[in-house]
Amino acid sequence: MSWTNEKVEKLKELWSKGHTASQIAESLGDTTRNAVIGKAHRLNLEARAPSKQSNSPKSRDNRQVMRRSPAPLSRKAKFQSILLDKNFEAENPKSLEELTEETCKWPMGHPNEEKFYFCGRKPEGEFPYCKLHVLYAFQPKNQKEDDLGEEIPEFIEKKVKSAS
Repeated sequence: MSWTNEKVEKLKELWSKGHTASQIAESLGDTTRNAVIGKAHRLNLEARAPSKQSNSPKSRDNRQVMRRSPAPLSRKAKFQSILLDKNFEAENPKSLEELTEETCKWPMGHPNEEKFYFCGRKPEGEFPYCKLHVLYAFQPKNQKEDDLGEEIPEFIEKKVKSAS
């Protein structure tokens, strides 16, 4: 399509009246919405043509103020409360052959690395990992990272409450 003077004038008129680019393209015929937008920008027409709906006065009194309840503790805050404990036993590096039911099975590093090992601390309850690594390993499904909800191991909840 080539832009004739008639079509340019019609574009300017419809654009200033607030018609959408799709409506203008349909009105002009044999052109696309994108062509209309491109031509409007090349003509330096105002960036956003006022829409037909914007002519009605808007009442700001009808807005509802949303109030949020106090935010639950984020995962990071819960994790930091665990770290405040500082009663973590020292890491006890173990090789794969040395792992038992009484050792944390959290891998440290990459298996192809020469210094690869497993954590080796005492596991927490039924978990195969120590307190620290339970935080990384067991996160609830379909929730944001910051919201662990009620699926947190009991020992973490106690630390969170004592840190508050």
